[in-house]
Amino acid sequence: MTGRLLGSGRSADVYEIDEAWVLRRERGDWGDAAAKGALMTYVREHGYPVPRVRPSGSRTDLVMERLSGPTMLAALLAGGMGAEEGGALLASLLRRLHAVPGRNPADPGSRVLHLDLHPDNVILTPDGPRVIDWSNAEDGPPGLDWAMSAVILAQVAVDGMPSARELLAALLADPGELTEEGLAEALRRRAVNPTMSRREIELLGEAGELIRGFVC
Repeated sequence: MTGRLLGSGRSADVYEIDEAWVLRRERGDWGDAAAKGALMTYVREHGYPVPRVRPSGSRTDLVMERLSGPTMLAALLAGGMGAEEGGALLASLLRRLHAVPGRNPADPGSRVLHLDLHPDNVILTPDGPRVIDWSNAEDGPPGLDWAMSAVILAQVAVDGMPSARELLAALLADPGELTEEGLAEALRRRAVNPTMSRREIELLGEAGELIRGFVC
């Protein structure tokens, strides 16, 4: 049995268990919850800020620590955080993640990639930010992770949200390992993402050009 519904995203719903734990239930075939839990445990053991997890015995259910605090997106919209600060925080979280050793010893350049790191997937807890929603995570080159975050922000920016452009500028103030190859792959993946609307897909070309304008 699950408790009350706390929130819904594009691919999952989050339910209350008690004051300390929540259950994230995937809708459809979005991967193995146990594998996601193992990945979150791995990066947490290396000091990365993610919720604690515990086994659920289910392929679709992930039991996670219940966090308190607004999402970064909510804080940005409410004026509790500025766009420059938000973009810098996203950049810092990407750098911290890519400092974690990769899980494949045969590929020393590979790192754990979140591939969906944007303001609605960062919870601003009293103890600092926590990164949630590891549904898209995989191992690979860090440049792809930078590109994916940039594309997500750029899509919103070209759709008319001024603060998203400021966020993107702050994220790319020091673009780290962002590469043209990573950007091209991020745009390709977003174009075939089944959760994207037609409007969001139409914005990808302009989003890519906006990003190139910041880093070229």
